[in-house]
Parts: sequence; C-alpha cells; structure tokens
Amino acid sequence: MDELLEILNELHPEVDYETCDTLVDDKILDSFDIVSLITEISDTFDVKIPASEIIPENFNSAEALYALIERLMDE
Repeated sequence: MDELLEILNELHPEVDYETCDTLVDDKILDSFDIVSLITEISDTFDVKIPASEIIPENFNSAEALYALIERLMDE
C-alpha cells in the first residue's frame, strides 16, 4: 500500500489518500492521471489492469485501487 500511496502522492500531493474515497467522482483524478496510474501500477506491481476494470469504483480511493491490485496479483 505504501508504494501505491507514493505513486498517488506524485500525482496530487495535496490529497489525503487515506481518507478520500471520491477521487474520480470529485474529479481529483482525471483521465490523464488514470492513464499515468495504470502505467505506474503496471511497472511497480507487475500487473496489467484490463479495460473492464477501469471503472470509477476501482479508482475512487487508494483502498479500492489497492484491492484491485491485490486481486489482479492473485490471478
């Protein structure tokens, strides 16, 4: 989780990712941020995020995003 928080903090250091659960809904993360995140996550965690998983529910919070990463790593 710490690695994910570092990646997120590089995008928007002003956000409290441990409590925010509306990153997409409140437009904190835009489409460019999400593309950057997917690339960084792929490189850092060695997982591929399929297009079907690129939905707001998976990107609205660091917790949801980390759950997605763990699920993909287990596959």
